[in-house]
Amino acid sequence: MVRVMASGVFDIIHTGHISYLQQAKALGDELVVVVACDNTVRKKKHEPITPENMRVKIVENLKPVDRAILGRDGGNIFDTVKDVKPDIIVLGFDQRFDENDLEAKLKENGMENIKVVRATECAEDLSATRKIVSRIRNSKGDSQ
Repeated sequence: MVRVMASGVFDIIHTGHISYLQQAKALGDELVVVVACDNTVRKKKHEPITPENMRVKIVENLKPVDRAILGRDGGNIFDTVKDVKPDIIVLGFDQRFDENDLEAKLKENGMENIKVVRATECAEDLSATRKIVSRIRNSKGDSQ
């Protein structure tokens, strides 16, 4: 059995997320998705719109996903990878990891047989949460 790991915020689910998860699932038999905890989202992106436990519940009910877990608050990615034990890690097209660098760091941390691949971009309009939020904010201004 090939276990695949994907990760992300998944604050407002959109077609880019669905494409990413479908691509990840196609690479193996089991897809485990790590959903970033609220504190991580605050530090790295923005104030979460949807609370972490709701995001996990939503993600675990998406068709390609076999299991969703909450990422650690303040923990490092390598602890989570050790827990999940994936054969493949799939990065979103816009995630700020370098595939080769991540593979090297995994090896340094004793995880030598994990392949890292990057998903391709979804060409759908409004494919990013920030674009969706911006559009909602702009449309609210139009109606006032």
